[in-house]
Amino acid sequence: MSQLGKRYRCEVCGTEALCTKAGDGTLECHDQEMKLQEPKPVPSSD
Repeated sequence: MSQLGKRYRCEVCGTEALCTKAGDGTLECHDQEMKLQEPKPVPSSD
């Protein structure tokens, strides 16, 4: 299931996709399911 507002990335070619409408399907590229990207940590402002 794709989640609204989440970014997905193809591990083969590096293509990124932003989900703008949630649904029951999965995102695929090169016949493989795209992986959900984890948010990057924000550096602290010490």
